[in-house]
Amino acid sequence: MNRMQFIIVTAIILFVAFCLGWFTHWLIQRFSRVAQADVNQLDQMSQELHDAEETRDQAITYLQQREAELTNQLTQTEAELSAAMDGLREARTEAEELRNYIEATQAQG
Repeated sequence: MNRMQFIIVTAIILFVAFCLGWFTHWLIQRFSRVAQADVNQLDQMSQELHDAEETRDQAITYLQQREAELTNQLTQTEAELSAAMDGLREARTEAEELRNYIEATQAQG
C-alpha cells in the first residue's frame, strides 16, 4: 500500500465516520424532539402553578391578618375580663363590709 492509497483509505474512513456521526445525531434529535403541544402544556402548567402560588400567598396573608385581629380581640377580652373580675372583687368586699356594718349597728341598737 503506497502513500496515496493510505491517504484515500484514511479519507474514506473519516468520511464514513462523519456520516455515521451525523446520522446518529439526526436520529437522536428526531426521537428526543419536544412537540409543540408538550411545550404548550408545560407553559399552561407553569401558569397554573404561578396562579396557585399567588393564591396561596394571598391566603397566608389573609390568615396572618385574621390571626392578628383575633389575637388583638383576645387581648382586649382578657383585659375586660380582668377589669370585671377586679370590679366584682371590690363589690364583694364592699358588700361584705356593708353586711358587717349593718350587723354591727343592729347588734348595738
